Amino acid sequence: MLERMEGADNALACLHDEDYDVPFNKQNLNYEGLIFVGGREAESLNGEWNFCVDLLDTGLRQKWFAMTPMPAEERPEPYDYDPYVGETVPVPSCWSMLKEKWYFFEGSAWYTRAVDIAEMPADERLFLRIGAAQYDCKVFLNGEFLGNHYGGSTPFNVELTDKAKVGQNWLMLCVNNARTLDRVPMRNTDWFNYGGVYRAVELYRVPKTFVKDLFVRMLPDDTYSKIAIDVEVDGDSSQSAKVSIAELGIDEEIALDANGKGKVIVEAKPELWSPETPRLYDVVATAGSDRVTDRVGFRQIKQIGEELFLNGKSVFLRGISVHEDDEFQGKVLLDDDLKQRFQHAKELNCNFLRLAHYPHDERASKLADELGFMLWEEIPVYWAIDFKNPATFKDADNQLRELVKRDRNRASVIIWSVGNENPDTDERLAFMKGLVDTANEMDGTRLTSAACLVNHTKNRIEDRLAQYINVIGINEYYGWYEENFDDLIEFLDNSDPGKPVVISETGADGYIGEGKLEKGFFSEAYMAEVYRKQIATLKERAFVKGISPWILYDFRVERRQNMYQRGWNRKGLIASDKKTKKEAFKLLSDFYATLKEER
Repeated sequence: MLERMEGADNALACLHDEDYDVPFNKQNLNYEGLIFVGGREAESLNGEWNFCVDLLDTGLRQKWFAMTPMPAEERPEPYDYDPYVGETVPVPSCWSMLKEKWYFFEGSAWYTRAVDIAEMPADERLFLRIGAAQYDCKVFLNGEFLGNHYGGSTPFNVELTDKAKVGQNWLMLCVNNARTLDRVPMRNTDWFNYGGVYRAVELYRVPKTFVKDLFVRMLPDDTYSKIAIDVEVDGDSSQSAKVSIAELGIDEEIALDANGKGKVIVEAKPELWSPETPRLYDVVATAGSDRVTDRVGFRQIKQIGEELFLNGKSVFLRGISVHEDDEFQGKVLLDDDLKQRFQHAKELNCNFLRLAHYPHDERASKLADELGFMLWEEIPVYWAIDFKNPATFKDADNQLRELVKRDRNRASVIIWSVGNENPDTDERLAFMKGLVDTANEMDGTRLTSAACLVNHTKNRIEDRLAQYINVIGINEYYGWYEENFDDLIEFLDNSDPGKPVVISETGADGYIGEGKLEKGFFSEAYMAEVYRKQIATLKERAFVKGISPWILYDFRVERRQNMYQRGWNRKGLIASDKKTKKEAFKLLSDFYATLKEER
């Protein structure tokens, strides 16, 4: 029987074992294993995978991963699931969107597919890359557990070099999206908890010695003439690496230390990246026979007192917040949807987007580089995270490190945000400061922020984290959750932050479907009036250096269930069809057009 466990006196012991997950929760697939994939040829593993939901984690208890392909009539024992035949689903996808019975499913699900591996030369290595799987993804190859990854929105790699065999291999993923108190985010959130492997799955073949990491940026020293290049090589560290940027006349050989790491600073005068001139340069890095590429822009973002400067010029962030959510695809991002997002941002006269509340698809920052939009990127340290738990910090810290490693070559990314709407406690301050330290350690060329809460007792900006971050994000909903709009004026008058403030959220719900209201809460008219008042008030405050209202599109969320929401947050300037614009869209667009002209 599949229930048998080695060394168990009771053949059904696995049914009573509540520590079944412990051997499969190493969290060894993390930022340290990420490899740079820019310019590399990928073998896609997207497509149909065998699939089964597993609410009770029977698969881990019964060791489904150890089953071998066999015709049903030849199996010597009964079985509860056959990973090799049966129902299939597409990858990438969110299981919530595939069948009504899976819509609210939270738990484990199994993905299986055959992977044919061609003969591998002795000097070649093989890596699996999963763009994102929500939330805990355990990886098995040919029945062997290789490790697991925590975090639903960042990529991870698994080396298969010594595990894969020539010919047919069986790859299995156990993906679990259950909400728990110690995960990041925790159990209570305000967006839909999609489950599944929802970004690309790929294989990469690399030489035995290869470029593992590449970080290229302009030093923020106000000279606009120094480019720093960090490279990490995995394999033979006695070799050197070479990095070239032909258009800037850069062709540098970089010596490596015993850990395979090297760094140079070179003089150059690139044309600076900005929303008006999103100039990018082709970068090539080599080590031995390995070659990677990237397209990198050079710019300086700086905070001095209450001012923000891009390339030495004062800048106001004309923004909008965005969720990664679609009425039909869930969290799966299609190219057309991404292009439409930036087109709508352009129509709003934006130069800035807040990508909330987790790392979005990496295609977003690459396209923002090309189109000239500045970005705020963040990790889901959301609401009442278990700030006292070292394991929770480890999870958050790893997600931040994976995000930074993935996107730190993107000129568009100007802010790393470490959290959203957390109460100001001692434990939270230590937790968040630790994340700020991580961001600064890994990348000293960007600003740090967090979306902070208003101190409603004193009605002022007051958060101890503000002393450690560059930009104070403030989520304020005067006119909505705080019905007395005049309190916003008092709140701003009471505040003397000493740093730039970005209104990271503000807005109101406006339902425009069947049965819509003509006035009052949830009406389009009320939403528009909130925007009018917010615009009139915020534009008069000198320390407010940016706004990213909540939100571009209506989005799905379980916790909002009145007759006008019905499982959706209706604060979008555009309805869930991503076509129908609400009255507030034009109000914000006109306001931003005025700011654009003034600058």
